[in-house]
Amino acid sequence: MTEINLAKEYADTVIKAIDNKSEDLRTISLQIHEKPELSYEETFAHNLLVNYLKDQGFKVTPSAYNVETAFVAEFSSKGGEGRIVSFNSEYDALPGIGHACGHNLIAISGVAAAIALKAVFEKHEIPGKVKLFGTPAEEIGDGKIDLIKAGAYDDVDISLMVHPSPYEGSFYNYYALESWDIEYFGRNAHAAGIPWEGINALDAMVLAYNNIGLLRQQILPTDRIHGVITNGGKAPNVIPDYTSAGFMIRAKTLENLRALKPRVQKCFEAAATATGCTEANGTKDPKITRKRELFDMKINSPLGERYEEYLRKFGIEFKPKLEQEKVSLGSTDQGNVTYVVPGIHPLYDIKAPQGSGNHTIGFTNAAKTEFAHEATLTASKGIALTALDFLIDDEFAKQVKDAFNTSNGGLHWKDSM
Repeated sequence: MTEINLAKEYADTVIKAIDNKSEDLRTISLQIHEKPELSYEETFAHNLLVNYLKDQGFKVTPSAYNVETAFVAEFSSKGGEGRIVSFNSEYDALPGIGHACGHNLIAISGVAAAIALKAVFEKHEIPGKVKLFGTPAEEIGDGKIDLIKAGAYDDVDISLMVHPSPYEGSFYNYYALESWDIEYFGRNAHAAGIPWEGINALDAMVLAYNNIGLLRQQILPTDRIHGVITNGGKAPNVIPDYTSAGFMIRAKTLENLRALKPRVQKCFEAAATATGCTEANGTKDPKITRKRELFDMKINSPLGERYEEYLRKFGIEFKPKLEQEKVSLGSTDQGNVTYVVPGIHPLYDIKAPQGSGNHTIGFTNAAKTEFAHEATLTASKGIALTALDFLIDDEFAKQVKDAFNTSNGGLHWKDSM
C-alpha cells in the first residue's frame, strides 16, 4: 500500500474513532456542564473522566503530580517506541456562571483526540505514545504550571488542545499576565472630629489607581493594566486604616511583562509614600502579593498551519494568519506549556449568541448545545490528525521542532515559573 493510501487509512481511523464515541462524549460533556466545579475542586469531573478512560483501556493515574484533581491517561503502541504526543483536558468552571468558558467541551476534546490515536495504534501499530493530561484550575490557579513543575511535560514532544470561542483559528495571541493583590495599612481616626490623626489607606489606593491611569499614556499599546478595589473602608465617617485591591498586568510577551512590572510597582510605592502609609502600624507598604506569571503563547506555526489545513477539509474557514496575529484575547496557562514543549491552542466557534463571548451566561448556555458538541468533535479531529502527522511524518516533526528551537523554547523555562 502506498504512503498516501496508508495516511488516508490512518486518518479514516481517527475520524471513525471519534464519531463512534460521540454519544459517550456528549453525555460526559453535559454531566460536567450540569455540575460546575471551581478550580482545584473538580472532583466529580476528575472521577468521571478517570473512570471513563480506564474503561476505554488507558493506563490512568488519578490525582497525578501531587494535584488532587489532575490525572494522566497513557497508551503506548505495540509498534514500538516513537514520538510522544499529548493533549490537555480542562474541566474547571467559573464562579457564579458555571461553564462560561466551555471547559466541559475542552474536557471531551482531549478525550476524543486521545481515543482516536489509541485506535490508530491498535489498528495500524505505528510507533508512538499518547498522553492525555487532565489539567485542573485553568481559570483560577494556573494548574498547568503545577504539572509543568512536577515534570508532566518533560518527556512529551508536543502539546495540543482546543478552546471554544466566537472565533476560528490557531494564531490568535494570548497575553503574558501577572496578577497582584495590593494592601495598604493606615491608621483609623474620626473623619470629622480628628482626621489629622488618621493615615488614610483609601487615599493611598485612590492615588495608586490614578498613578496607573497616568502611566498608561507611556506604556505600549499592547500592554494592559486593570484592577478593582476590593476593600475601600467600612464607614464614611472613619478614616480607613486598611484597603485592598486586585490588579492584573498584561503584556504581549513575557519580556514586555517583566519590563512593565517594575513601573507598575512604583505607582503603588509612590502612593504609599505620599499618603504616609509606608510605615503605618509597623508594616512596610504597600503589601504586594504576586501570583504566578502566565506566559504568552509560543504558537508553533507548523502545528497551527497543519491544524487549519485539516479543519478546512471539514468546511471551516479562517481569517488569514497575519490578521489573527493582530488580536490578543486573554491569558492562559497553556502559554506556559508552549514555552517548554511545542504546542498550539486553536479556537473554534460554537456560535454563541451575538454579544455572548467567553465568560458570559450566554456562552454557558451555548456550551451545552448540540452545535457546540459537533464543533468540538470537528476540532478534536483536527488536533488528532495533526498529532498523527507528527508521529508518522519525520519531516513534519522536524519542522515542528525546528520552529520551537528557533523560538528559544525548552525545559529551561521551568525554573522561572
